[in-house]
Parts: sequence; C-alpha cells; structure tokens
Amino acid sequence: MEQAQRLPRELEPADATVDAPSLGSLLPPANKCPRVHLCEGSGGGLSCETQELLRFRLRASALILASGFAVFLIWDLIYFQLSDPRQALLFASHLAVTMVLGTCGSSLCRRCVISTWALRIYELVIFGLPAVHFLFLQYVNMTEWAAQHGMLPNVASPWLLLIFLYAQFIPNTWWRAATVAGAFAMAPVIMSSLLIALDQVCTVAHNADLSFITQLTLIMLIAAAASTVGVHTIGTLRREAFEARQLGQYKLGRLLGTGGMGEVYLAEHQLMKRPCAIKVIRPEKAGDPRALARFEREVHLTAKLSHWNSIDIFDYGRADDGTFYYVMEYLPGMSLSELVRRYGPLPAERVIHLVRQTCVALAEAHGIGLIHRDIKPGNIFAAQRGGLHDVAKLLDFGLAKPLAASDDSAHLTQEGMITGSPLFMAPEQATGDHEPDARSDIYALGAVAYYLLTGRPPFDVDKPLKVLVALAHEIPAPPHEINADVPADISQVVMRCLAKSPDDRYQTALDLAAALDDCQAAGRWTHESAARWWRENAERSLETVEA
Repeated sequence: MEQAQRLPRELEPADATVDAPSLGSLLPPANKCPRVHLCEGSGGGLSCETQELLRFRLRASALILASGFAVFLIWDLIYFQLSDPRQALLFASHLAVTMVLGTCGSSLCRRCVISTWALRIYELVIFGLPAVHFLFLQYVNMTEWAAQHGMLPNVASPWLLLIFLYAQFIPNTWWRAATVAGAFAMAPVIMSSLLIALDQVCTVAHNADLSFITQLTLIMLIAAAASTVGVHTIGTLRREAFEARQLGQYKLGRLLGTGGMGEVYLAEHQLMKRPCAIKVIRPEKAGDPRALARFEREVHLTAKLSHWNSIDIFDYGRADDGTFYYVMEYLPGMSLSELVRRYGPLPAERVIHLVRQTCVALAEAHGIGLIHRDIKPGNIFAAQRGGLHDVAKLLDFGLAKPLAASDDSAHLTQEGMITGSPLFMAPEQATGDHEPDARSDIYALGAVAYYLLTGRPPFDVDKPLKVLVALAHEIPAPPHEINADVPADISQVVMRCLAKSPDDRYQTALDLAAALDDCQAAGRWTHESAARWWRENAERSLETVEA
C-alpha cells in the first residue's frame, strides 16, 4: 500500500509541552551517554553535558595542534639536515607527535561514546606528547645555538602556545588549571637549568647572558598565572550561566521544546535528583497579564487531575525575576505525532490500547467540568511509567475551559477567534456555532485515532482555511478506505466520533471507551507487546534523536 502522507507541520501548531523532540529510547544501551543531559552540578564528577564539552574541546585542541605540527613538519623537511642523528631523531619525534594528534582528533568524533577516564587519558596524550617533544626540541636547540652562536635561544614560544591553548580549550577548575599550567611553565626552566649546569657549552653561553634563566622564569610564571586567572574567569562565567538556569530548587537542562505559551526544559530537583520537565512562560509574554493569567490557570486546571493517564504536576511558582514556571513529570517515550512520523500508521490493536487510555483520562476531566479543546497527536504521549510501556498520557490543558466558564476564564481564551489545532478540532469549534463541550473532545480524539490508523488527518489539505471549510461541509473517507489493514469495526467507531453533529457522536468518553472494547482487536496489544516493540526499536529511536 502507498505510504501514508505525513502530517503538514504548519497545520499542527507545536506546543512546548507536547511537541518537544523525543526524549530518547526507554531502554538505552548501557554504553551510550543517556539522552537526559542535566546541568553540571547534578551529581558527582563531570556531568554528561560537561563531558560532551570536554570531548569537543579535546578534539579541537588535537586538530589545532596536529595542524600546527604538520605545518612545521614541512619546515623540518626543508631546513633539517636529516644526516645529523639528532635532527633525524627530532624529525621522527615531530612526525610521530603529528600522527598521534591527528589520530586523537579523528577518534574523538561527534558520535563517539567515551568515558570520563578515557577523556582524561586523551587529555594527557594530546598535551603531554607535545610537551615531551618540546623538551627534546629545547635540548637540541640550546646545545646547537650554544655551540654555533655562543648564546642561548628563546625557548618560551612553544610552551606559551601550549599553556594558553590548554587554558582556553579545556574546561577546568582553577586549581587544576594552575597545576597543569605550572608544570608546563616550569618544564623549560628546569630543562634550561639542567643544561646550563651539566653541559659545558651551555654554561659558557649562559655566562654571556646571566639574565637568561631569570627572564625565562618570569615569562613562564606570568603566562601560568595569566592562564589560571583566565580559567577562573571563564569558570565563574560558566557557573553564573549555570545558576541563571535554575528555578527555585530545580536545575534546568537542555531545552525540550517551545510553543505559543512557553518553553519546556528538562530539569532536576536539587535534593531529590529526580528528572522532571519545567514549563516556563516566554519572556516576551511576561508583560501580558492575560498570558500570565492563562498560564497560571493551566497549572490550576491540570493540577486538579489525578488519573494515571493525565500528566502529573509536581510544583508551581515564580522565580525572583518574575518568571512563571510549573514542574511536570518527565515522560520517557514520544508523542503519538512523532510515533507516526517515525514509524508510520499503527496497528489497530495498538491504537485501541492508546486511545482507550486517553478516554478514561478525558472522563475524569469531563467529570470535574473541564474540556480539553486541543486534543491532537502531539498532546498525547506514549510513555514508560511504573515499568510499563505505551502508557498514554494526556498533556497540555492550556486551552482547557470549565464547562460552566466564568466571565474571566472566557475572556482568557479569546486570544484568537479559534482555539485548538485545525486538523483535529471539531466542526463547532471551527465554525463557532456554539461553545465546545465534551463531545468536541470526542471528535478530536476520533481524529487522533484516524491519524494513528492512516498516517494522515481526516482532512489532508495544506491550508488552514481549506481545513475549516472541510470541517463544516465535507465527510472524510473512512479509515479502512485509506489503509486496507484497518478493521471495519474500529473504522466505524472512528467515523461516529467524526460526525458533524455532536448529537450523532458518542456522548461521553466512557461511551467511546466501551465501543473500543467491543472491537475485535481490543486487548490484543498488551503491555508485553508494548515492551517488546520498544526493545526492538530502542536503538533506532536513539539514533534518530542523535541525528
């Protein structure tokens, strides 16, 4: 059968709560860096975020040094007398260091998974081998210059390059940077002192310029001190940036998604070390009282829900700068929108399994007088919770409204003439003939089931206005005509949900759940089936996210 068309993104407005990128596989392989990247300070040692930064900086350092060594390797070929054993050995050392640095740079690739201790070994090799070569180069240059010119050459230049390259590229604590920079600074001073003390020619050359050691020592100490101050300054700025990514007791990690009302970040509670998702209101919306009121109302409405298939709200508050935020449970898995985009239409038994769970979550909301008004594939998550897979989670009650709305709550939803996502909204929402009610959510859930079964929305057109016209006047083709694998009974259930008149639809979410239970495919998709599917697709999901 011809592959179903993908859902036009411009017709399904992304919301930060639900259309964020996938959070990765439920069962990541043990040798992969976790998809959860928390900020530095979330645990002992290097965080995954800092570890990735170290890998990137080590790669850059290795490639820069390899390039520099390669350029001077050409210089050696032109000016070195390879018949001289010392210069031949120096050239061989130069060539070996160049090759090792190039190999290190290429092996620290973007997709490589490298442990912290391995990165520290890379650090030792990338900066240690050039240091050893510079010592050998200093020995050759000082003895030759002393013999040929009766003076000692400037030996500080390569060491200054190594010190400042290390300070600039390697994330460090100031004391660790001071230790490494101090070692680099003292290495040429010690080598020079030994040659002056043990080599007679160097001794004579030094006697002609007694300030050589003093000048070299001062230059290297100043370089070490300056690099340490630089590392401390950079570290302070990084800590300040990190502290700015905190809200109350929560440390913000990577951005998961953005939407019309706010942004969602992966985060971690400082004391409990529990991953969670934090939604914050957009800064540009902060001066809009209606936006703030709507954001706060979303929290209050969602917090009233306690069903297993509704997202849990942990916390809510305001930061010192006035930023609004609320804390939700972190959901490993992916939205139904992303699930279909990646893997195509779902089998009928899986659709029933997911939609039926959403029905019971909706039943609770309707039971306390709330309608969702923006049910779409991106607002339903197939998550892993409590050791179970394919647990449907209904998200984002940002457009939810009490059935007996007050004047204030009605006013808050009038930011646009139409609320909801055109591809999945009920006809009465599109036309504005009357206020949406629980049966409007039934229509939207039927449109979601249609999308899951066929890979396309009921009205697969590319312009919002055409969608609104089709909602008012056209009947979509039954799902089994789009996808021959769809059983007739579930196709009939979906088409009843999509009836133009609310009176012709299922009247409650539990009625729809009962109709799904009567389908032949009901009960065939079990938690074992879901776990098996996620195991088989876990690595593929991770690779897609990594790309």
